[in-house]
Amino acid sequence: MKNRITYKSSGVDISLANRFINKAKPLIKKTFNKNVLGDIGAFAGCYRLSNDYIEPVLVSCTDGVGTKLKIAFMINKHNTVGIDLVAMCVNDLIAQGAKPLFFLDYLAIGKLND
Repeated sequence: MKNRITYKSSGVDISLANRFINKAKPLIKKTFNKNVLGDIGAFAGCYRLSNDYIEPVLVSCTDGVGTKLKIAFMINKHNTVGIDLVAMCVNDLIAQGAKPLFFLDYLAIGKLND
């Protein structure tokens, strides 16, 4: 294939992201307390709630559509992007053995203009 599309050519530099995460880990770990379960790098964050419940763990994750949005714009088809986003978040929760209870959103911006 002549024009092979890679993550990096699509704007996703996995090596750079991994270097950033490795530098951020010590700072992130400073926010942990005894209720944080697991470590950085799992599909979702797990937090043990108080002893008022029987083995309660709150599991939360955030995902993004990433380069799928670029493809949606290229083919002018946007009606499946939201479905994909929810599915990826639900998959990450299920991978941790959790039951989806709520949905989080966020706004990612590469550059702010004033």
